Amino acid sequence: MTLEIVIIGMGYTGIPAAAMFADVEGFNVIGVQRRSKRSGWKIDFLNAGKCPIGGDEPGLAELIEKVVKKGSFRVTDDISVCKKADVILVDVQTPVDENHVPQYDSLREVSQAFGRYMKKGVMVIIESTVAPGTTNYIVKPILEESSGMKAGEDFNLVYSYERVMVGRLLHNLVYMPRIVGGLTPKCTQRGVEFYRNIVKAELFPTDCLTAEVAKVTENTYRDVNIAFANEIALICESLGVNVHEVRRFVNSLPNDPSDPVKNPYRIMHIPGAGTGGHCLPKDPWLLKHGLDAYGRFNFTPKIIVESRRINDFMPGHMKDLVEEVLHEKGVKLQNARICILGLAFLGDSDDTRNTPALPLYNLLNGSCKEVVVHDPFVKEFEGVVLTNDLEDALRNKDCMVIVTNHKQYSNISLDWLKGIMNTPAIVDGRNVFNPKNCEEAGFTYRGIGIGNQKRRRQL
Repeated sequence: MTLEIVIIGMGYTGIPAAAMFADVEGFNVIGVQRRSKRSGWKIDFLNAGKCPIGGDEPGLAELIEKVVKKGSFRVTDDISVCKKADVILVDVQTPVDENHVPQYDSLREVSQAFGRYMKKGVMVIIESTVAPGTTNYIVKPILEESSGMKAGEDFNLVYSYERVMVGRLLHNLVYMPRIVGGLTPKCTQRGVEFYRNIVKAELFPTDCLTAEVAKVTENTYRDVNIAFANEIALICESLGVNVHEVRRFVNSLPNDPSDPVKNPYRIMHIPGAGTGGHCLPKDPWLLKHGLDAYGRFNFTPKIIVESRRINDFMPGHMKDLVEEVLHEKGVKLQNARICILGLAFLGDSDDTRNTPALPLYNLLNGSCKEVVVHDPFVKEFEGVVLTNDLEDALRNKDCMVIVTNHKQYSNISLDWLKGIMNTPAIVDGRNVFNPKNCEEAGFTYRGIGIGNQKRRRQL
């Protein structure tokens, strides 16, 4: 007997999940994707057995080609395919607006749409990252109203979040533990049994709300730790020391297996030009929104909120560093030609979601004579002057600004660079270059968390 699976949303979460489940014997997967101007092309692309996700993504292209040839995976824009589905996975984006309020237009729309076609006994799994309480208080009522059925009795409702990461999409799906939160214990059990087909790590059963809190807490934890690293980096810059040396010393504290509670590891994160991706810039706000909307008492999570502000501040600090190196070289910002290296938020990927390169570009564009962005994987981006030609991007520029640590950038020869740039100035937001090597080659160098020891005060 074939298990019919529909996955709504062909993005960084939906595509690898579809490919993995389609590779399971006896599973037939249909992906649903809107024919929008931005993403509609994925339908024909995937149906031709091609991978629409660029960058270094091990095994994904081969797996998509395999399951399409096998006939167990296809994509359509017809939501009515849900009427035969035994399992429906929802993988649509859930952004926040400028006031940090979650925008659930897509989630509401697709829930209402497929709810009309759901058959009795279907299992609906929300994989999208949402504010705590969303499955119970938003999705459940919509599905019950549009289907005329009762959640937990006539159909199963589960929240099980993805832990995928660009560059490790398939690996994380298979080898990362999975949290499965059901509306009822029966829903949870069925969800665990379903994911056991592709997950080789531990499966943790729980309820919807706990799973939702765990997801946004997981990413908020990382965001807070990055903010701490960025704050220490700013301190190091001010004092004239190197944050990466400080971080190495901090993280050298060993764990004592005989008494780990009294001597735990120190794991200081890496500071940088800013945080990006679909999750980190918004999940802390989703956590706060769930608290504000459904919490029993008023409470402002100050550490979480301030951490977000620190990380959002970093592109502005990058601009300050650009002005600093240009001033040292006798070049005014308004007369400068600047090249930003990297538009993707993560090295060796084409994922531009919430990239810190964009706010930096917007800060510089209009403040200087010219600003261009280079990225080897991103082919186009509305509103940004973008090129894939590295030499063309850097030629006659007054400052090179590194925002993304694509491997290609670490191979840049300083001698070659000095020969094509108009002004030898570097602002390094990802610790790609060695400051000493840059200065010896005749460059003025600034980096996040790397203080200028020549200007350090005598203490």
